[in-house]
Amino acid sequence: MYNLVLLASRPPDWTHERFIAWWRGEHAALTYRLPGLRGWRHTEIESALEARSAGWDGLSVLSFDTEQDLRAALASPEWADAVAQVGDMRGRRIAVLGSEREMFPCGN
Repeated sequence: MYNLVLLASRPPDWTHERFIAWWRGEHAALTYRLPGLRGWRHTEIESALEARSAGWDGLSVLSFDTEQDLRAALASPEWADAVAQVGDMRGRRIAVLGSEREMFPCGN
C-alpha cells in the first residue's frame, strides 16, 4: 500500500467534537469518492502522551495500491472538491506520503 497520512488540528473557533463530526461526516462524503482509494483509517486523538504532542485532533491514513494511484487521486476533480471544502479553515495540518510495511499483523 501507498499512503497519504494527514495529521490535523481544528480551526481555532471549532470544538474538537465539531471538527471530528465534520471530518467523519461531511468531509468523509467527499473522501470516499477519491479514485483508487483502497482503505481509510481515521483516529480521533483524545489525548497526547506528552506535552510536545498536544494540540492535534485527528489522524487519517488514506491507502492506495501504488504511488501512481495516490498521485492520480491527488490530481483528480474529487480531490479538488475535498480541498475546496476545507478552504481556509485555519487549522493546522501535516500531510506526508509513503509506502506501508506491516510490522505486526492485526489479526482477530
